[in-house]
Amino acid sequence: MKKAILPALALLSLAAPAAAATPVEVTRFHTAQTVGAAMPGPIAVRAGAGLTPGTFETQIWLDAVAAALSRQGFTVVADAPRVAEVTLDQVVLENQRAQSGSGVSVGVGVGSGGGWYGRRSGVNLGLGLGFLLGGNKSRDTLDSTLAVTIVDTAGTHLWEGRAQARPGERSKDAEPRRLSAEMAAKLFSGFPGESGATIGAR
Repeated sequence: MKKAILPALALLSLAAPAAAATPVEVTRFHTAQTVGAAMPGPIAVRAGAGLTPGTFETQIWLDAVAAALSRQGFTVVADAPRVAEVTLDQVVLENQRAQSGSGVSVGVGVGSGGGWYGRRSGVNLGLGLGFLLGGNKSRDTLDSTLAVTIVDTAGTHLWEGRAQARPGERSKDAEPRRLSAEMAAKLFSGFPGESGATIGAR
């Protein structure tokens, strides 16, 4: 009897679908005049608004962006003439307000920015503070926006991209290393992408 059951269980295990990744919505912006200068080559990766240089969490997000750039053929070096400026905006949204897009901000440090698209101000949660706050509000969400702007030595914006995700605030998907890798990978998938088009869904 055991011999018949074990293979069946093994087949069920193989057939079980993998856990779904956090949905990520991505929008990219570039122009016919700038996209050529934004193509793969040497590039530096630096912290922008919402990320404090030198901190552990900041490095997690910078490493995720650097890895995603490398997969697209970029060479990440500290003294490159082009820079990928990385900004992060995270706020905790209470469950009852998440659908309306408004919520309660929890944490420290305000991040904001601008460019081809308008980025809202938000609160940087720091080193996973979302896991420590919220009490029993397990359905609260961590509204996250990762934005990267590629600029040249003159400060000209060559390419901009924005990735947005809203994992459960206390879920494994909200863990910084996991979330940063997922969002950065989606942001640079198919680089440079269609300008102005939004792909993915939350």
